[in-house]
Amino acid sequence: MIQDWLYRALRWAALVGAAFVVLSIIMVVLLRYVPVYGSMVMLERKVEAWVAGESLPIRHQWRPWEELSGHAKLAVIAAEDQRFAVHHGFDVDEMRRAWEASRNGERLRGASTISQQTAKNLFLWTGRNWVRKGFEAWFTILIEALWPKQRIFEVYLNIVEWDHGVFGLEAAGQHYFGVSADRLNEMHASRLAAILPNPRGWDASRPGPRVERRSQWIRQQMRNLGGVHYLDQLTAD
Repeated sequence: MIQDWLYRALRWAALVGAAFVVLSIIMVVLLRYVPVYGSMVMLERKVEAWVAGESLPIRHQWRPWEELSGHAKLAVIAAEDQRFAVHHGFDVDEMRRAWEASRNGERLRGASTISQQTAKNLFLWTGRNWVRKGFEAWFTILIEALWPKQRIFEVYLNIVEWDHGVFGLEAAGQHYFGVSADRLNEMHASRLAAILPNPRGWDASRPGPRVERRSQWIRQQMRNLGGVHYLDQLTAD
């Protein structure tokens, strides 16, 4: 009796696992070609607001790659993931440095790549538990295998959170500076990139000393990367 129950449970688990793999692959392939008009993090924020009895309008507007400021693209890479063009979804060197820092008693720092953040924001929920990290790794592998780098970054810039209810570069540009995503200059871009670690706590239009220092550092990194010509590595993928 116990063996029969165990066999049935394992059989159902295998079927559910296989269905998840197939459906997730189909979903990732589809989203390689169609605009992304929402994300799981947007849904999560709406649910959080609903539970709290609050209203949270979602401001989001998809913009294709050609309509996203080159300054903004470069600033986000400079701030978030300077090895984005060369790694395969996971920056092993950065992960090792973060691990060593934590072992030495330093504050735990993030080592997530743009690919990992895209996978998390699009398909999953926020948080740091190991179940979420496992799904994040799976979807990161999928998008790295099935999408070109340019597509990964295009989706990221269109869904990343920049304030309460503000998602994507177009909404962020309008929200903070009153300009569209294609009109963002170097200053706008560096300040937007500077607040990504804490988008609901920091303000790009009225930056405090910490954000201003970080935005200055980002502009220096943009120059160190060689300017917008760095982006040619993504379009050549």
